[in-house]
Amino acid sequence: MSVLTLGQIRIHAGSVSQDAALQEATDILVAAGAVTPAYLDAMRQREETVSTYMGNGLAIPHGTNEMKDTILASALSVVRYDGGVDWAGEQANFVIGIAGRGDEHLEILSQIAILFSDEDDVARLNAAATPEDLYALLSAVNEG
Repeated sequence: MSVLTLGQIRIHAGSVSQDAALQEATDILVAAGAVTPAYLDAMRQREETVSTYMGNGLAIPHGTNEMKDTILASALSVVRYDGGVDWAGEQANFVIGIAGRGDEHLEILSQIAILFSDEDDVARLNAAATPEDLYALLSAVNEG
């Protein structure tokens, strides 16, 4: 089962608010059949507790454990905002929404963390011109 498909990747030239970014992440995950619309509230609750900004321009919003019942399947949403998103005072260019069944999100998180810990990889991700290019760079997450 692929957690990431081409249809779950978007690139935007501009910037949006953090809440709009959370909404878009949720919309993509809902469209993928991974979560219910209530997952948006789970992600908002998580941000109120602790920011999901990880450094290197990456935010990885995901829901709280209390809202696990809003997750139907494991999936990712990947949105690059070239104008950046103010994420609790930090600038996020990549907002990667994560929905994980059981403990699957931990494996997915570690794959993404590895990718974004390498500055050359981050440069390639930022330089990718199309969703197809981004998908090629991110497809390792499907191999789990």
